[in-house]
Amino acid sequence: MLVKRVSRRKSHGKYVYGCVLGLPREWIGEKVCVLHESEYHAFYDELKRLRALKSVFESVANFKGRRDRMFNVVSETWNPITGCFHECRYCWAMRRALRLRKVDRYKNGFIPNLNEKELSRKFKGGLIFVSDMGDMWGEWVISEWIRNVLDHIRKYPDTFFLFMTKNPARYSEFIDEMPENTILGATIETNRDDLYLEKSISKAPLPSRRYHAMKNLNWDKKFIAIEPILDFDLNVFAKWIKDINPFMVYVGYDNYNYKLPEPPLRKTEELIKLLSDFTLVIRKTMRPAWFEGLEKYVKT
Repeated sequence: MLVKRVSRRKSHGKYVYGCVLGLPREWIGEKVCVLHESEYHAFYDELKRLRALKSVFESVANFKGRRDRMFNVVSETWNPITGCFHECRYCWAMRRALRLRKVDRYKNGFIPNLNEKELSRKFKGGLIFVSDMGDMWGEWVISEWIRNVLDHIRKYPDTFFLFMTKNPARYSEFIDEMPENTILGATIETNRDDLYLEKSISKAPLPSRRYHAMKNLNWDKKFIAIEPILDFDLNVFAKWIKDINPFMVYVGYDNYNYKLPEPPLRKTEELIKLLSDFTLVIRKTMRPAWFEGLEKYVKT
């Protein structure tokens, strides 16, 4: 719809503007709502997000099996690719792999590996968390391995598959090959690169790089995990998540007592309130920061 002509006339001492719109003939006599282009795009983005929510939750609600302990909407996990070189301070998967050296896929510890037997696995609906024991989108992962996984996913169009990574820039390399039933997720624990570096949290790409990669990703089913949450700048971090436009966000504290640089619980609640204005927020482990309550023991 284009504005064909704009006119101006004076009425009661004020200028009044009018215009002519080009509309289809069959709309004559119908009620029409006119939106500015920016309003239309905002409405369309919200509609895509709601459609994604509907399709994913229908699949999850109809699944009759067990639930995953990491994400409670997940039906089961699948590890066709394992291992990681990010060396995150809080990584439970690396610790578990080192305890499972008698298992063939972990005989070399947390070294990345393609587990070809997993490519014969069958699925019957629900939401599958792919590679919770590694980061299959790390720069070190061979492209052929990723394509093998995507090819297998295409065999199960009625099942949703959730990817999580700390290197979401790599999604763009495969975006034209990505099956429609995939959810592209990223972990972004904070907006503060300085904090990430100062506390040596991980060798993964910095949070700002993940933000820009997810913001520029043209996909209707995006997911963000703010877990384990690290201290942040409230308005900046909320804007980051809004810019990414995920259909769902998980927020949670560290489960393993690593004494990470966490925000106070009150501040996290403020963030959740802001995020809830534009997306679905799922609370994971919610508790006071590890240092809250210790102030009374500190001499002033």
